[in-house]
Amino acid sequence: MAQSIEIRVTGMSCGSCVARVEKGLKKLPGVVDATVNLATEKARVNYETPLFQQEDLIPALTKIGFGGEFILEEKTQKLDDLKSQKLRLLLSSILTLPLVLPMLNPADHSSWSLSPLWQLILAAPIQFVVGAHFYRSAFLAMRAKTGNMDLLVALGTSAAFFLSLYHFFLSPFAHAEAYPLYFESSAVIITLVLLGKFWEARAKQQATRAIRDLQLLRPDRAVVRREGIDREIPLTELVKGDLMLVKAGERIAADGVIVEGSSFVDESMLTGESIPSEKNADARVTGGTLNGDGLILVRIDALGSETILAKMIRLIENAQAEKPSVQLLVDRISAIFVPVILGIALLTAIAWLALTGNWELAMVRAVAVLVIACPCALGLATPTAIMVGTGMAAKAGILIRDPEAIETAEKVTDIVFDKTGTVTEGHPSLAHLECWTILKEEFLAICLAIQAGSEHPLAKALLIEYPSLRRGHASGIRSVAGRGVSGLIDGRTIIIGNRSMMNDHSIPLGDRLSLADHWAKSGHSVSYVADSDQKLLLGFMAFSDTIKKGVPAAVQSLKSSKFQVHMLSGDNPGSAAKVADEIGIEQYESEMNPEGKLRRIQSLQSEGKVVAMVGDGINDAPALAAANLSFAMGSGTDVAMQTASITLMRGDLRLVADAIHLCHKITLKIKQNLFWAFLYNIVGVPLAALGYLNPMLAAAAMALSSVSVVSNSLLLKLWKGTASP
Repeated sequence: MAQSIEIRVTGMSCGSCVARVEKGLKKLPGVVDATVNLATEKARVNYETPLFQQEDLIPALTKIGFGGEFILEEKTQKLDDLKSQKLRLLLSSILTLPLVLPMLNPADHSSWSLSPLWQLILAAPIQFVVGAHFYRSAFLAMRAKTGNMDLLVALGTSAAFFLSLYHFFLSPFAHAEAYPLYFESSAVIITLVLLGKFWEARAKQQATRAIRDLQLLRPDRAVVRREGIDREIPLTELVKGDLMLVKAGERIAADGVIVEGSSFVDESMLTGESIPSEKNADARVTGGTLNGDGLILVRIDALGSETILAKMIRLIENAQAEKPSVQLLVDRISAIFVPVILGIALLTAIAWLALTGNWELAMVRAVAVLVIACPCALGLATPTAIMVGTGMAAKAGILIRDPEAIETAEKVTDIVFDKTGTVTEGHPSLAHLECWTILKEEFLAICLAIQAGSEHPLAKALLIEYPSLRRGHASGIRSVAGRGVSGLIDGRTIIIGNRSMMNDHSIPLGDRLSLADHWAKSGHSVSYVADSDQKLLLGFMAFSDTIKKGVPAAVQSLKSSKFQVHMLSGDNPGSAAKVADEIGIEQYESEMNPEGKLRRIQSLQSEGKVVAMVGDGINDAPALAAANLSFAMGSGTDVAMQTASITLMRGDLRLVADAIHLCHKITLKIKQNLFWAFLYNIVGVPLAALGYLNPMLAAAAMALSSVSVVSNSLLLKLWKGTASP
């Protein structure tokens, strides 16, 4: 079975590096696949044991010209990197300023101009000290028989610097007018590239803030009660079953159940719901949420990677690590980008030399081509949009599992809702009970025995209504999906289920049917109880469920956005019709088992429809799996997170419209970013080759290109959903 590991990759400068790293890691024994994200600077390696050796990863990266480290304290690493970049930029700027001062006085350049010697003294440390990492990266790329952005910068600035050095030695004391010097060009190019990289790094930090904010929710320590004594211990020493004491205003350290006390808990980080939830004894609480005004004692039942917070972070990281189909195409283009630019620069130099006979001018034009080309913008266009978008989604209580869901959302035509637990609260209550031939106590004892271990909402409603009533003993219990349940009691086969279940067992409903239909037509769910051996109806139970707040508004919003909205229910026609009418859905079907829901999804798809299915992630698993896009309603359960493309962390159906709208926004940002990245290179490179851009302007444009792509992605932070509390 394939497993995965994440490592941080250092030394990447552009989209070309991504292809190199992926190719190098895939060559390792046991590696099934490797995916690299330029924006997060992480590589995810999927591998199979025992062929794979973890210790081979870092040497493999070193061999192809990169560094690597296992992710231990990412926050510190990122801050150190940013600080180092800031220092390099500051030093480069201080040394560059005297070189560019003459440009600020165009009326009289000579009055502010430095001597050639001083220009050399200032430019040399910028080129070989501040810019040393460009040379290191370029050398490693060439050793690996490939190229990257640093190679383009190193070649361009070296050409400008050494041409100036050549002119300097021709006449060390001559003015620049006699022998043109380009020391200021090489210095400004490096300074502008560093400025662009610094802005880019800061912007990328903002793009990854969603995950960092979630990680910071984990407290470092917790107070536990062991043997009657309360003591504070590190989070790493907690064990399942510990009693954890959480005071007012403290964050809950792990998932668990309240055993004592009550409070209001702020779960906005989990659900996007800003109003605190009331929590009493036996209520579940989640690690990372904020305890309000009460003292609670919590029994821990999930730690570390098992907590909902950890699963949320893992889900977001997975979505950010995966690549949509458009990015795969961009990666292929980025892999050949640098060799193509080197070829264009060489042709530019040859053409200008042939036209003018001036090899110095030809070199300057080639330098402009090398400097303006920017594979970074291409490499950052998609991942930054996905990073910011999935982060904003998580804050709203929407967990997007993979980029494929983002692409699919744009094509959805039909949205199908399950009824129970999706449109309705899923917590029905017993409204009416009728029984014949046996006493009510015996009838209830039979029902409770058959449904004692069931997770079905109707079974739970009965168990909640009669928690302490005597139960019979049942054996051979068997669930029939979409029908009901059966079991043996005192040698009799008892069945509990809907009308289809009764028909399957040939149970005559007789004149009792009209009474049950009365409850069904008034919107209640009806469960019949029968003795299958004697073909005898024993009675029925009617349950009521309430429609979730905001569902009619959510349905209307989707319909106004030109979606076809459907509802599928395993309930009786009367109950399904009443709910459909109340929420404004004209297209609905009742008495559908999981297979029937699956066939309905496939039927819509056969008509050319792109279908989104919204369900609870358990009973609707076949339909969710078959749908083009699937939404699971839930609070971060394993089944919901594993089954659905998108998990909605609270039961507000307006989140469905919000999720689709946000996916549209993310897709639009990706298209905008790629359009500008391609347009920038398509227009900029020819302009530089034709002599319309000098090297310094080219460097400024190159620096701004990456920053503009990341900044455009950050505009997604302005998005607000309609389901905001």
